[in-house]
Amino acid sequence: MKLPADSHVHSEWSWDTGGPTSVAAGRMRATCVQAIRIGLPALTFTEHLDFPGTWRSRSEDLMSHQRGFLSSAGGVEHPLFDADGYFEAIDRLRPEFPELDIRTGVEFGQPHLFADDAAALTDLAALDLVLGSLHTLDMGSGLRAEPVTLYAEHPASDVMWAYLEEVPRMVDGSDSFAVFTHIDYAARTWPSWEVGPFEPRVFEEGFRGAMRSIAASGRALEMNTGRLWSWIPQWWAEEGGRAVTFGSDAHTPDAVARNFPEATAMLEHYGFRAGANSWDLWTR
Repeated sequence: MKLPADSHVHSEWSWDTGGPTSVAAGRMRATCVQAIRIGLPALTFTEHLDFPGTWRSRSEDLMSHQRGFLSSAGGVEHPLFDADGYFEAIDRLRPEFPELDIRTGVEFGQPHLFADDAAALTDLAALDLVLGSLHTLDMGSGLRAEPVTLYAEHPASDVMWAYLEEVPRMVDGSDSFAVFTHIDYAARTWPSWEVGPFEPRVFEEGFRGAMRSIAASGRALEMNTGRLWSWIPQWWAEEGGRAVTFGSDAHTPDAVARNFPEATAMLEHYGFRAGANSWDLWTR
């Protein structure tokens, strides 16, 4: 079976891996080696495009190598995306791996809030793909935070509903991105040890409303394969979704294209089919 492109991959050029001078150095090349090994025809390095000081966290909500970015006031002061270094790395790798289509991209966090900041940093139009991600919310503190932090401060259901209600605002407020990523992001850190397992049907109308807004905008929804949920492609198709991408959200080479055979079978079941090129959207 021919795999689709992995359209959501991170390397040392993403701030949350530790950066190009850390233990993550060389991860981009190692990821290409792994892609060739498993028969992946194409991938897109979608490095994080986030802006420091715009969100807060707790030490326990960050990985050990990220905790040095936490200020005494609780803000996360991570490095900016090094666009020049990233493009130079891509240019070095393409001749080395001619059998692999290596494409450029970013995962733009909260694009409805930071369009001017992004434009000052890099030319988004020069990229092959811009993903749009909703990672943080402002639930009244004045500084945004990720769901994992907000769950410690608010009832879990309130955080989930706030996340789903923000999705249409992000869609309506930005034309910078082509694909909405990991719509289940807030479910990843759901506090099941306190409130029981995450039950998507409790929030079904919120998910469906978010999907309707994405579909109406003509954008694609990412099938994030870190966790496979059959209700996501089902509801996406039922709410008018016409296109999907596949994204592992890999931050290490071994995670590239994880669960892709199962994900492609699931999407085929709901009527989605591959395009002419390996990196094309799957459509129905």
